[in-house]
Amino acid sequence: MLEGNHTMKHEFILTGFTKHPEMKGLLFAVFFFIYLITMIGNMGLVILICTERSLHTPMYIFLGNLAFIDSCCACAITPKMLENFFSEDRIISLYECMAQFYFLSTVETADCFLLSAMAYDRYVAICNPLQYHTMMSKKLCLQMITGAFIVGNLHSMVHVGLLFRLAFCGSNQINHFYCDILPLYRLSCVDPYVNELVLLVFSAPIQVFTISCVLISYLFIVYTIFQMKSKEGRIKAFSTCASHFLSVSLFYGSLFFIYIKPNLLEEGDKDMPAAILFTIVVPLLNPFIYSLRNKEVKNVLQKILQKNK
Repeated sequence: MLEGNHTMKHEFILTGFTKHPEMKGLLFAVFFFIYLITMIGNMGLVILICTERSLHTPMYIFLGNLAFIDSCCACAITPKMLENFFSEDRIISLYECMAQFYFLSTVETADCFLLSAMAYDRYVAICNPLQYHTMMSKKLCLQMITGAFIVGNLHSMVHVGLLFRLAFCGSNQINHFYCDILPLYRLSCVDPYVNELVLLVFSAPIQVFTISCVLISYLFIVYTIFQMKSKEGRIKAFSTCASHFLSVSLFYGSLFFIYIKPNLLEEGDKDMPAAILFTIVVPLLNPFIYSLRNKEVKNVLQKILQKNK
């Protein structure tokens, strides 16, 4: 029936940052520089952890996978965004759109579980150091990582599968710099109520469960830090935890702002800053927050630099 009365849309236009055409050169340069630093920082960290045997511990295995996820996030979003700065049509097909959302949703869902696993790892290391090797074995670490990627894939498959029940026959302009699922709901000629409901039913428990794990772990960590007798130890531990918690807060805060709210189908202009935070800014910051402040990583880097002199 829709086919008979309307022209079905199989291509979309990503409007992105086109409201400011005079700034496209500057914006391209800024985002291209961020993309380069993000990829160098994250892939450099992955290679370092893979090649250095002393870093083959649960903490660094988690960190390496977080860096890999951040690289995947950058690759899923930024190249198409950069291309659109100088593209005349800025077209993306429906299947390209689905693929972009699938990869982004997979890595971001896996990221949620990975951050909660990392928080638990830090809880065990700080609050139960004598039991660390029994409570956080390499086997458990790998099981957590595998589980995070499996859940990420299943979560994405559900939402991408449900997109096939929608039809697009009105405007084909996506008011975003990447192909997110909510703008597609807004463009649908079919009522996306089922899609919205499933998104809320799946996304809310995932985010609430993982952020609860993070918060509970950090509460125990803070309590343990307050019990430390050394003032220097307390300051160092607080400094590390504060920087980690800042990254987690930016990531979860932006996700909650976009996906966990009553009126999901409100126009998405307000979502853009939050989307930039969790797709571009957080992957840029994570290698510096989690690694360059880390003494072991810095020592390994110094050894490599000294060998190459």
